[in-house]
Amino acid sequence: MPDDRSEVRGAARARTPGGSAVLASRLSPAVLPEPVVLRPRLARLLDEAVARPVTLLRAPAGWGKTTLLASWRRTATQRDSGTPPPAWVSVEAGDDAERLWAYLAAALRSIIDVAATPIPDRPPGPDELEVLAAALAAREQPAVLVLDDLHRVTDPAAVAGLEFLLRHTDQRLRLVVTGRSGPPLAVQRLRLAGELTEIGPDELAFTGDEIADLLTAHAVAVPVAAVRRLRQRTEGWAAALRIAALALRQQPDPERWIDQLGADHPEIGGYLREEVLAGLTPQDRELLRRAAVVDTVCAGLAGALTDDPSVEGRLSGLAEDAGLLHHDGGRPAWYRCHPLLADLLHRELGRLPADELRDLHLRAAGWYAGNGRPAEALRHALAAEDWVSAVDLFVTRWPELVPNGRVDRDVPAAAPPPEAVARDPELALACAADRALHGDREAAEAQLRLAAEHGGALPEPRRGRFGRLAAAVTLTLARSTGDPETVRTAAARLLATASAAGAAPVARVEERAAGQTPRGDAGDDADVRAVAGTELARLALDAGELTEAADGFAASLTAARVTGRLRPELVCASRWALLAALRGHLRAAEEAARAALALPPCQGWSAQLDCGYAYLALGFVALHRDQPAEAAANLTLAAAATGEAPAGAVAAWCHSMLRHDEGDLVEAHRLLGQARECWSQRSGPVAAWLLAADVDLHAARGDLSTARELAAAGMARFTSPTQAGPAFPAAVLSVAAARVELRAGDPHAAARLLPDWAAGPATDWPLPVRLDAALLDAVLAGRGGDERRAGRTLEQALDLAAPDGYRRPFTRAEPGLRHLLTAHLDAGTAHWPMVSDLVRAVDPPADLAASGASVAPLDEPLTERELTILRYLQSILSNVEIAAELSVSVNTVKTHVRNIYRKLDATRRRDAVRRARELHLI
Repeated sequence: MPDDRSEVRGAARARTPGGSAVLASRLSPAVLPEPVVLRPRLARLLDEAVARPVTLLRAPAGWGKTTLLASWRRTATQRDSGTPPPAWVSVEAGDDAERLWAYLAAALRSIIDVAATPIPDRPPGPDELEVLAAALAAREQPAVLVLDDLHRVTDPAAVAGLEFLLRHTDQRLRLVVTGRSGPPLAVQRLRLAGELTEIGPDELAFTGDEIADLLTAHAVAVPVAAVRRLRQRTEGWAAALRIAALALRQQPDPERWIDQLGADHPEIGGYLREEVLAGLTPQDRELLRRAAVVDTVCAGLAGALTDDPSVEGRLSGLAEDAGLLHHDGGRPAWYRCHPLLADLLHRELGRLPADELRDLHLRAAGWYAGNGRPAEALRHALAAEDWVSAVDLFVTRWPELVPNGRVDRDVPAAAPPPEAVARDPELALACAADRALHGDREAAEAQLRLAAEHGGALPEPRRGRFGRLAAAVTLTLARSTGDPETVRTAAARLLATASAAGAAPVARVEERAAGQTPRGDAGDDADVRAVAGTELARLALDAGELTEAADGFAASLTAARVTGRLRPELVCASRWALLAALRGHLRAAEEAARAALALPPCQGWSAQLDCGYAYLALGFVALHRDQPAEAAANLTLAAAATGEAPAGAVAAWCHSMLRHDEGDLVEAHRLLGQARECWSQRSGPVAAWLLAADVDLHAARGDLSTARELAAAGMARFTSPTQAGPAFPAAVLSVAAARVELRAGDPHAAARLLPDWAAGPATDWPLPVRLDAALLDAVLAGRGGDERRAGRTLEQALDLAAPDGYRRPFTRAEPGLRHLLTAHLDAGTAHWPMVSDLVRAVDPPADLAASGASVAPLDEPLTERELTILRYLQSILSNVEIAAELSVSVNTVKTHVRNIYRKLDATRRRDAVRRARELHLI
């Protein structure tokens, strides 16, 4: 294979008629560092990307942009030796329009017939640009031009001619651009026009398999867990991975070296300083340094740390242009540094004067305290050694700390000195709470013991408050064990302190008399009930006891609202919304979920988890209202909650139902298996629903024998011999078993299995189960020829469904329901608008679909008003009554009816309605 560099070097020497000096080394990529790890994933991405006019690879230094393009270019040349490789220009700092165009001209000469189209070494004039554009547009195959490090060009005028060519070459010129920040191109215009493919750090990051390939290429062998840890520490950053791979060759204990990898590694720290931070303005570097005192930062918090009113735009620039920050995509946006860069900045913070570092922690604590994040506020108050503020935060806001969940932070705050704890034992409790929230159980227990040594000497009533706060910290620790009995015992201990809550006002009087700032009412009964009740309700939910959990969350929600505690309110409201949805109360669930999401924002991972429950409730509601797009959108937003088993099971179940509705039974079954795995250690209603869904999927796939076996085993499992009448969750399996028999063609067996959904005990069933049973009962009655009972049963089902807006039980019901709904319109119903919509939504009769029968479309479509009146024609209303319903004259109705008859080629109402149904107009 010919050497690309020698060809370009020769072309550069021979084709510079203006005498401009160009370096051949800038017209081809540098020699790739060996060993080169091939990354087919990115090569395919680039192959697809160059189908658009511009491909932009934007990432900070060291993400492998140039290496990727060089290897892709070499591979493309080897794959198709008859095609010239993409032209290449390496841009250097200081390139103005004259110098840049000299290199562009040299590169373009390698892809254009210069004899027919001379290319000047200077920026071309308008006429010359048009000639060049015409030559490029006339090419049979597009020409690819790589501009490496285009961010070094600071003058947009330098690429004006290039943008002209992009607009006027009929997309025969394809640019592939790399840069650490935004290039001087009209990126927004290209993006809006759909002419831009963007590849950033997320795509360039090495995957676990690619890291393993890299280590193997460097003769380094480590276990899979160490590869995962290396990816976690580097987030796939190519430069750090190559440094690590080279260093690991000489390490006697590679796993330990990976565990300790940080910015203190000389080469990594030097690279970060010289390549990543050196190009920043002093203001941006100071912003990053100050923001490093926290894990993630938003504009408000950064403003508090820097006193800079322009900080929002600068944060956005560091994320969007420089790629140095990652943002979560939310509003407001929260940003974080790469872990190794954050490590370097933390080390720089450690060298600050103590007063300056303390000031940063105090600023952070103040902002967090005022923005609904007491756990972070407590951590920074302790780090600033502001013992009074730390205790005040803990004493006044402990109910918001207990349900907060674990907060990750690498560097713990310093322990308070013994003399400070002796003066105020609640300081040790505050420190214990902080340690518990950050997963350091041993340190938390040590602080609890220290607090107990001094707390016993406190006078009443302050000692009572101390006991309550100690019980709250114990509950936080109990949650970290994951043992339900430990949590239950700790919650009971906290509840036992409620009787002493009335002593808190006396403690505040004593504090005020001693000249101390009153710390608020930390121990009233409502706070205790809200916190302890929430934990007990969580246990019930995790065990699958939906009724007990719903009652517990409802009581705790009431208590949280009494005290105005937003975090406990969000925890309870979001989970109660999901439980209401599972029990069939769609309207109440929707209202509760939206109310939870409308609460003032409580930031942090735990708040995202809590909001995830609310979104999951909305997804469940939308699914049962047969709104698949809205259901899918809310399920995506609920992802933060799916790490907890109950939410994960419900989310996977919902996704399974969506795939089932789309006809993808294989994927539906896989997702259902995932849901059942999440729920494997639990019983109760959800277990019965998941098993019934499994029965339905096997039946839909034609495996009726397995469906029967699963249904029979489920009914035996969930049926209590002492229960009188139909019981849930056994009923849901009975309905599923009846559906199997109906699908098998045995309606009599189906009727025998169908539980009595109208009996008194059935009123306690979740509404979807009653609806499924009622609709199956109506279909069986219709098949048996009892149209009167079928219509009566269908009307009862509509009565149940209408208040909450249920549609899915109708649209996904057994074949034959559409016929019943159509007949029900003619017979008269109190729900005719709903039935009319359902008739259009339910699939056409199977015999019509199977026969392939088709109906000729209308020559002249109906107007919106005619469609409205057509829907009324399905009912028994007269023209006079229809006119009254629509507030129009009867003559207007008659005119529209005549037009409807003419367009539908009908002579009477019945024929018009029949023809409209065939056309799915109604």
